[in-house]
Amino acid sequence: MSQDHSQEEMPLLLVAACALVDVDGRVLIGQRPVGKAMAGLWEFPGGKVEPGETPEAAVIRELEEELGVNTDEACLAPFAFASHAYETFHLLMPLYVCRKWNGMPRSKEHQALAWARATELRKYPMLPADVPLVAHLIDLL
Repeated sequence: MSQDHSQEEMPLLLVAACALVDVDGRVLIGQRPVGKAMAGLWEFPGGKVEPGETPEAAVIRELEEELGVNTDEACLAPFAFASHAYETFHLLMPLYVCRKWNGMPRSKEHQALAWARATELRKYPMLPADVPLVAHLIDLL
């Protein structure tokens, strides 16, 4: 099996994301704002893992920055991961499930937020890396 040489040279981007699941079994997703790459598409909250940061610490930081909610590492359950080749980089993204947090999620960075049942997530145009994770959430919830 031959490998595309250009893919080998693409930088690997480590991003950590979280599926916040409420008491009704709905998942929170956010719509990327105008001006950002892939604006208008929906995603699980999260972001880049900074140098020296663990994926769990990145999720906790991003949930506070993006949604104004606080949680701790004990509340993050490693769930699945995405590995996706975009045009200029390869994304590796662990997805955590969190059912316990403090605060009411509010949009600080997203254009919009939506609570959706896992089976409804396919109705939302999601980022390519997030799409395969929906099937896992449907199985879980």
